[in-house]
Amino acid sequence: MIKNRSKNEVKRQQILKSATQLFTENGYASTSMALIAKSADVSKQTVYSHFGNKEELFSASIAQFCQNQVLFDYSTFDFSNPYATLLEIAQRFFTMVTSKEALAVHKICAFESKTYPQLSELFFRAGPERLADEMTKIMETFHREEFLTITHPRHAAIQFLHMMKGEAWMRVEFNTSCQLSQQEIYDYLVDSVNFFIRGYAKR
Repeated sequence: MIKNRSKNEVKRQQILKSATQLFTENGYASTSMALIAKSADVSKQTVYSHFGNKEELFSASIAQFCQNQVLFDYSTFDFSNPYATLLEIAQRFFTMVTSKEALAVHKICAFESKTYPQLSELFFRAGPERLADEMTKIMETFHREEFLTITHPRHAAIQFLHMMKGEAWMRVEFNTSCQLSQQEIYDYLVDSVNFFIRGYAKR
């Protein structure tokens, strides 16, 4: 039984890897379950046995991508040091949202939102909403342990995530000819984290 589960998990990961690559390269409409099966070197029936339909597979691929980023590794966080913890999260978050995969999925959902409105909902639940939920827990911990004063943790979580994207994310998203340097991005994140902490400093 253990071997069967292991083989099933290997196949599941193969399917997710192929699906993520094909969705980001070809878009949602042009990626079929048959194409994913061929790329993953499994049967079409195997794909359907793991994922009931293309929407479910798309959602799972987004969730898998987010999980692989390890934005919230609580074992490395020192909540008594909000600056260090938030800067670590900010750097990981920015790297994730400017990755090829994240940008591609974002564009797919925006471009096909009218034809496939359910995609945007799937993307929001598996990506932004999940990240906001995890960030809210971080804010709740800061408030509960009295390291910061955050009476509305959800508001603070959304503020933080959007602030960290900044100008650099917009330039990457629109593929402008002039991109910010790594040092400029780092300096912006540092300033933003300091600004955020001052706003929620313990009272």
